[in-house]
Amino acid sequence: MPLHDFARRSSRSAARAAAADAPLEGSVSARPSDEDSVTAWMSAGNCRNYPPAVFFPSDGVGVDRARKICGDCPVAEQCLEYALDQRIEHGVWGGASERERRRILKRRRVAAES
Repeated sequence: MPLHDFARRSSRSAARAAAADAPLEGSVSARPSDEDSVTAWMSAGNCRNYPPAVFFPSDGVGVDRARKICGDCPVAEQCLEYALDQRIEHGVWGGASERERRRILKRRRVAAES
């Protein structure tokens, strides 16, 4: 699957998840609170104010732009851990690129083996 198709599909999934987690203004939620959900943190992310394509860049300049957005994000740590736990291979998550996440996982494996 081409990267842009993955980004588009991922952005739709993320948008649906965020929309499902956020109650409509002035409405009463018909389902129980998702505060304990694994992805509840997503609704507090800085990324909610930007198009998803920003976080699936095709070059280093795009990665730097996404990192700046993640720089002061209140949920960057949860975002990064989620991407690591789910083994997400594409995009910038928690301020870390694909390559950086692979390095983090490798360091953790090496540390666990020691």
